[in-house]
Amino acid sequence: MLKPWVPMALLAAIALAPGVLHAAGPAPAASSAMAMSHEMPNASFTLRTGIAQGKMVYIGKGGDIDGKINPILAVHEGDIVQITLINGEGAEHDIDLRELHVASQRVLTPGAGSTLMFHANDVGTFQYFCTVAGHREAGMQGVIKVEPAVPKEADKGVSIVRDPADLPPPIGERGPTTVRYDLEAIERVGRLDEKTTYAFWTFNGKVPGPMLRVRVGDIVVLSLKNAPDSVMMHNIDLHAVAGPGGGAVLTEVGPNETKVFTFKATQPGLFVYHCATPMVSAHISNGMYGMILVEPAAPLPKADREFYVMQGELYTAEANGHTGLQEFSVDKLLDEHPEYFVFNGAVGALTSEHPLHAKTGETVRIYFGVGGPNFTSSFHVIGAIFDRVYNAGSLTTPPMTSVQATMVPPGGATVVDLSVPVPGRYILVDHALARMERGLVGALIVDGPPAPEIYHSGDATEATARAAH
Repeated sequence: MLKPWVPMALLAAIALAPGVLHAAGPAPAASSAMAMSHEMPNASFTLRTGIAQGKMVYIGKGGDIDGKINPILAVHEGDIVQITLINGEGAEHDIDLRELHVASQRVLTPGAGSTLMFHANDVGTFQYFCTVAGHREAGMQGVIKVEPAVPKEADKGVSIVRDPADLPPPIGERGPTTVRYDLEAIERVGRLDEKTTYAFWTFNGKVPGPMLRVRVGDIVVLSLKNAPDSVMMHNIDLHAVAGPGGGAVLTEVGPNETKVFTFKATQPGLFVYHCATPMVSAHISNGMYGMILVEPAAPLPKADREFYVMQGELYTAEANGHTGLQEFSVDKLLDEHPEYFVFNGAVGALTSEHPLHAKTGETVRIYFGVGGPNFTSSFHVIGAIFDRVYNAGSLTTPPMTSVQATMVPPGGATVVDLSVPVPGRYILVDHALARMERGLVGALIVDGPPAPEIYHSGDATEATARAAH
């Protein structure tokens, strides 16, 4: 059975493949099916035509209706309902839900099938039947019951947030070597905010995926496994790879499949990686992105603290703040209308769950990237000035200095160094500040003694008095 969170648009290629069931019917059904084409059913039934007790009938196949004759199809108001009709004995048949304005194509030969899909918008009991002359009278009819909607309860879900302090240590001085990384594509329902969950697609169960860290000249062996319970195909495209697809063409894996490829890290820099299986933007939005740092032969200047932060967008069917399981909306994705902007996968990821921590006098380095897939970030830390910015993730050009904010496009990255001489709570933002209201905010908490000579309340004479103490 398909997982309920898989968007219909991403199954379009499958649905149009030869030998696969199609949604069809007369004009009302066709338009209804077109309206459904970007959504996933949450109530699915399969009916097989046959003969029972001397009558022509529909016979339930699978689930609660298995083996039942002309079964009652029970759904709830608001459900997206899918009914698949299979020809079981060779006579011509169809299924028509006239009161709901949807019907299937006729199935003409044994094993032929047709699928219809519709929104159950009206509460009540509705007839389904075969329109072939005489078949309804011969027994081919039943009912679908649409019950009032059941309010969805929020499931807290598991955390999919990558701790920004979760990254490998600096490589230091060494020559090129062979490095291996093992990644797994995992589809899981996780916590989007306190009262909302979402079906994320991840590398290794977190967003972003693990930070990979190698040295220029290293030979990198990368294994990608797709979890056994996955529904979708997945792969990985690393912007640090010189080769077709960045590795994507060599790592396309189905559920419970593993592929390995090898590349040489030829250029130093901070690079994004992401899933590149079509629809690529959907795989990225759902959480399949991360970064790989290829260190130069001469190490970067030492930093006291290092953090790994990425920005992304989520496109949900319901508005920001909806309680319960949010579903993916391909229409909003294509319209570039996200409901959520997030750091490290979820609302509150870098405030309530994993804020960044440092001490006064320390140098803080943030490896920052944008998974996207659509929006550029104007990365800024409120109350701090970037001492150094390695623009566009380049580690071979001199860094910019004394920078207030830095632009990072989707699929791009940067490295920023900042010093924090004054204690307090510093706020990480995209300076397109309306995005804070959609979840895009983080915190850097700095502990240490006050520094009134740099920052204080009151006028200059009060500062002099404080410094004298």
